[in-house]
Amino acid sequence: MNTLVYSIEQTENPETLYINLTNSCTNNCIFCLRTQKDDVCGKEMWLENENFSLEDIIEQFKQFPTPKSVCFCGYGEPMLRLELLKAFAKYLKGNYPEIFIRVNTNGHANAIHKRNVLPELKGLVDEFSVSLNGSDENEYIKLSKPRIQNAYGEVKKFIKNASEEGFSVVATVVTGFISNTPDIEKCKKIAEDLGAKFRARDFIPNGY
Repeated sequence: MNTLVYSIEQTENPETLYINLTNSCTNNCIFCLRTQKDDVCGKEMWLENENFSLEDIIEQFKQFPTPKSVCFCGYGEPMLRLELLKAFAKYLKGNYPEIFIRVNTNGHANAIHKRNVLPELKGLVDEFSVSLNGSDENEYIKLSKPRIQNAYGEVKKFIKNASEEGFSVVATVVTGFISNTPDIEKCKKIAEDLGAKFRARDFIPNGY
């Protein structure tokens, strides 16, 4: 069965639930968990297919106690499934308005969909965590191995646009993966100049 909703907390009442919408991604980051293992906390993360519906996500979501937050984050880029993401976020806001909704994204959505999708997500998403990954284009390409043109520029534009649209935005980098740690201070300044908060997160071999 497809794992669409999962938790990384070893408790019956997790504070955060994660939504796994797709295995497709426009990056192939060298530190991505999916290159290291096939599961998260024993849950198989590779989807058998992507023909599932909003109702399938809701069914799995209801198997858990109501969490404090929901994060769209799985083994792919959730914004590739934009309409499904919007539909589930709308369901959550309509039925559980107290839940905080975050999207972990590579920041390629506007390039992928060839439009600014951020206005469509107002009132549905509370925060974007965006993978900045590098302090310049060459560093970004080395770490992220993007499959789209001008990927680093698109990431920075997305962070800036999301900040200007009033979303909470956190730009992130991964540290401690072999010798490939980006220039943290330069990344922090880039994030702040774009109007975002900044977080450097340590690489964890099993991801959690």
